[in-house]
Amino acid sequence: MYTLEELRSIAFQCHACPLAESRTRVVFGEGNPEAKIMFVGEGPGYYEDQQGRPFVGRAGQLLDKMLAAIELSRQDVYIANVVKCRPPDNRNPLQEEIDLCIKFLRWQYKVIRPEIIVCLGAVASKTIIAPDFSITRERGKWFKKAGVWILPTYHPAALLRDPAKKRDSWEDLQSLQARYKELMS
Repeated sequence: MYTLEELRSIAFQCHACPLAESRTRVVFGEGNPEAKIMFVGEGPGYYEDQQGRPFVGRAGQLLDKMLAAIELSRQDVYIANVVKCRPPDNRNPLQEEIDLCIKFLRWQYKVIRPEIIVCLGAVASKTIIAPDFSITRERGKWFKKAGVWILPTYHPAALLRDPAKKRDSWEDLQSLQARYKELMS
């Protein structure tokens, strides 16, 4: 079993797919290594690629506010992405890129052992829940796999593009807060 630091080192040396050629930095993930909640996005954007940290741009600032609204912070959770390198022009990662990179997310999961995974957006939800998952039809519904609760919700970037989705997202966050409190009691 690897530690998170060993995994980070392996990821930094990865050149398995073309995303490695255009990246500035690998965005491995960060947060509490003993977190009960793991947030998973699709992949790094421009600012994440520049800083080597997940969710630091506008979507990340919104994620921080979302966490604060349910009395959590980055120090309470672990934040990762399906792919660790930025896809060009912020496009969705291709399936072959996901297939080559998913091992890192699986290893992160095995080390952290969260009780809840929050899938941020369609790519994370399709990767973790099911390939035919529909974020518009199924967001906010709880799934359970291998003893882990999984909640799909909109990606913060989608909320920035379409503020009308914020109400649904707020309901999802309240549901997350309730499940988390239930698990902690």
